[in-house]
Amino acid sequence: RALAAMATTQPTTVGEVVVTRDLDEGGIELTVHFAALPTPRVYAYPLTDTLSQFFRELAVDVALQPDAVELVATSGSTMSKGMAHSFAWKPGRQLRIGQALLRLSFVEAGVDSDSQLLRRPTSSKLPTISSDRAPMKYVVVTGGVVSGLGKGVTASSLGVLLKQAGYRVTSIKIDPYLNVDAGLMSPFEHGEVFVLDDGGEADLDLGNYERFVNLSLTRDHNITTGKIYKSCIERERRGDYLGKTVQVVPHVTDCIMEWIERVAHLPTDGAEGPPDCCVIELGGTVGDIESSPFVEALRQFQFRVGRENMCFFHVSLVPIIGVVGEEKTKPTQHSVQQLRAAGLTPDFLVCRSGAPLSSATKRKLALFCHVPPEHCLGVHDVSNIYRVPLLLNHQGTTKRLLSRLDLIPRVGSIEKHLAAEWVSLAELVDSLTVPVCIAVVGKYTGLSDAYLSVNKSLLHASFAVERRLRIEWIDSSHLDEAAKATDRAAYDLAWTALASAHGILVPGGFGIRAVEGKIAAARYARENKKPFLGICLGFQLAVIEFARNVLNIPTAHSTELDESCPTPLVIFMPEGSRTQMGGTMRLGSRRTMLKSPKCATAKLYNGATAFDERHRHRYEVNPDYVQQLESAGLEFVGRDTTGERMEVFEIADHPYYIGCQFHPEFKSRPLKPSPLFLGLLQAAAKASTAAL
Repeated sequence: RALAAMATTQPTTVGEVVVTRDLDEGGIELTVHFAALPTPRVYAYPLTDTLSQFFRELAVDVALQPDAVELVATSGSTMSKGMAHSFAWKPGRQLRIGQALLRLSFVEAGVDSDSQLLRRPTSSKLPTISSDRAPMKYVVVTGGVVSGLGKGVTASSLGVLLKQAGYRVTSIKIDPYLNVDAGLMSPFEHGEVFVLDDGGEADLDLGNYERFVNLSLTRDHNITTGKIYKSCIERERRGDYLGKTVQVVPHVTDCIMEWIERVAHLPTDGAEGPPDCCVIELGGTVGDIESSPFVEALRQFQFRVGRENMCFFHVSLVPIIGVVGEEKTKPTQHSVQQLRAAGLTPDFLVCRSGAPLSSATKRKLALFCHVPPEHCLGVHDVSNIYRVPLLLNHQGTTKRLLSRLDLIPRVGSIEKHLAAEWVSLAELVDSLTVPVCIAVVGKYTGLSDAYLSVNKSLLHASFAVERRLRIEWIDSSHLDEAAKATDRAAYDLAWTALASAHGILVPGGFGIRAVEGKIAAARYARENKKPFLGICLGFQLAVIEFARNVLNIPTAHSTELDESCPTPLVIFMPEGSRTQMGGTMRLGSRRTMLKSPKCATAKLYNGATAFDERHRHRYEVNPDYVQQLESAGLEFVGRDTTGERMEVFEIADHPYYIGCQFHPEFKSRPLKPSPLFLGLLQAAAKASTAAL
């Protein structure tokens, strides 16, 4: 009768679920207090089990269908029953039984009361590898037919599977272009430049590796033709080759092999000692002229380290042609032929397609490409990239990869937790339904890879606030007053999109083009109390906007954009170089000191008053104007260790208006979002709720 009455009304909170986690035993107890149960009932499960069995058992006990029991997120989205218990039970969520809502309360068994509910295992729990260890295992990912098939995601996914099998993993990206690094490459040409802790300016795939496998890589983990040839020429100039004729084989290939072997043994996960496995991605496609020295080096390398310690994955395209949907294997056949002609034989084929591959297609590929049918892996388009490791694992990749490398799974409680956590993350992403919209105002919006880490960081923060993210990409040139005269339709559309967004982000960039539109966006956010985050150039332009419109200094500008400006709010850093462009910016991890633990930034960083973030800039806020800006309300709450360089500003009487000189997006992780991005999404989610 109680359930029948509830079914005719709106959901109300009428009960409680007491969640007791025993981290030492790896279990969870759920004590359900509900009117339809004669007495409180206790349900116990391993932390790595999914919610589905609990939902079924509870539904039987209250005489309802299994789909009548759901876990509801704080945003109102329904969580997937495929989530693990370790991931599912969080403060703010509720259990729905029919039309009744049960609140959650938490009791931690065996941990301090002020510890967090969800604690990820840290690298300090991983065993230290002694010197008497097994040989390094290498997994090489190559690509064929066309670029952009997802070699980076494949390599990252293999790293995830090896980590979940109990092995420490590192990653290397080989880029065959002649540039020394990605620092001077256009975002339109190559996507974003990913900055590492040591100041290395690297390919964006290193960001994929860091985010997926939770690594901290170095500049040497990105090998380029420019670096290799530079090293060889320096050796020749020193006389290291003793008068020999320096050639691609053996001198360049030897340099490549030595580089790989040296870097593969560097720890990148925070633990001591070398990793167990190194995943290497060879950029480009097989057959490219510039990649041939690397292919030859890898051919030699398999004999240097032993073929039993090396495994090759080849990513290729299986297009589906025509209305009948015929799967074509010929492109992959030719790609494998080229690879084998160069001396490399793939152990696994990763076949990219729009839909799941048929068994007949896999058998045909196995026949013509000299691989077992079970090693032909179909990787079709999935709902989110976190399902790619699950898709590979579902086809037996983990077991067969370990067997190929003569490794035994080391699956303990940490590894089971990691696996369950990854499944739960994939389920969470697909469960979110309540939208939140962030406007990203930049000049490279035509290519989303130009802001890849910003995109991923917004996604990570949206997972934490349990909202489905929608990014409104706005070309900043369309917000400029000049666009009003030249393209009124684009101007009106851009401003409508900006006004309808729940939050605004102005990312980093270089150059004068379209900066006035970014300044206009910063002004709109400040005056209309719209949540705002400005990063690097966005931080500097927000300072300029404040000086122009609050301090009434219309000539305020940056010497980067106007060298002769009479009021330089942003100036060239004294230690910078005006003659050498590459690698001369203020790069890498630098410490920021906060003035007070009570500022909004400190609260987002869990009370910390000092933290390290990655930087990439040549210009800084002019310290001569800081006092004037702060007296008007733009408070610089974060500075560098000298106290002279501005790092973070806030405006107190605003829901969220923060700018930072550093790039917080480079250290964001799927389950540990960047604090400043999280703050933006929290404020935007609140704004969207208010709008509804």
